[in-house]
Amino acid sequence: MNPSLLLLEFMTGLASASSLFLLAAGLSLIFGALGIVNFAHGSFYMLGAYLLFWMTRGDAGSFWHYLLLAVAASVVIGAAVERIFLRPILRRPEHFQILLTYALLLVIADVCRLAFGSDYKSISMPPGFGGPVFFLGAPFPAYYAGLVGLAAVAGVLLWLFLHRTRYGLLVRAVTQDREMLEALGINVPALFTIVFALGIGLAGFGGAVSLPLQSMSTDVAVDAVISAFIVVVVGGLGSIWGALAGAFLIGEVQAFGALLLPEFSIVFVYLLMALVLLFRPWGLLGRAPAVRT
Repeated sequence: MNPSLLLLEFMTGLASASSLFLLAAGLSLIFGALGIVNFAHGSFYMLGAYLLFWMTRGDAGSFWHYLLLAVAASVVIGAAVERIFLRPILRRPEHFQILLTYALLLVIADVCRLAFGSDYKSISMPPGFGGPVFFLGAPFPAYYAGLVGLAAVAGVLLWLFLHRTRYGLLVRAVTQDREMLEALGINVPALFTIVFALGIGLAGFGGAVSLPLQSMSTDVAVDAVISAFIVVVVGGLGSIWGALAGAFLIGEVQAFGALLLPEFSIVFVYLLMALVLLFRPWGLLGRAPAVRT
């Protein structure tokens, strides 16, 4: 097989993995800190794309400026959703959270359908990213390379936030002992709002930067949340590094599966997930649950 074709497929899988990482990292961050399995996560991915389309009016000429505004709007919306809807049920049984977040998924999709219509939304490539770049002599879409770079920058900034800032230290601490932080006088509810807003911002960012690559409709919300859960199941729910590893594996499996057996490409993804669940049910980089004696 042509080495250039294999390299192109690898880079295509890497670009797909970049979008999946932004989506799944937000889901893992929210679960790690709040313990909420956010079924509405895919709707915020979709919302980020819709906000960017609305701001640009479908014209990519001001793509980068409006991308920042779309992410900022996603963060604000995420903070409002946590404060209004999720905070009252954080201490209730898990099925309350599952039902509420699933209801939010449906509501946000219907609101977007009413506000923006049910037709597919797309925009052209941003200026300067319409042509190819060459990687080891093989042509590769410039925007794919840009997407990989954006995801890498986002991942580094997220790591710096979690490991080099006071709020990041508190976020990691709250996953271990919420009661101790409350006893020390830390405003844990405000911390939860920050974490949830950041996770939603990552999802909105993932959706917005994916808009030049694929047409978006309200149906993408369900597909996105399924993809996010597959990634975190493979990588480990609650682990940012797990989200990175899972996104990379899923992106490459999809790319090479489509190359080898296009009609069965999705089967390879679910087979990978099944194998992980069979041999390491807490994910490749997730933590095994503590055994109570």
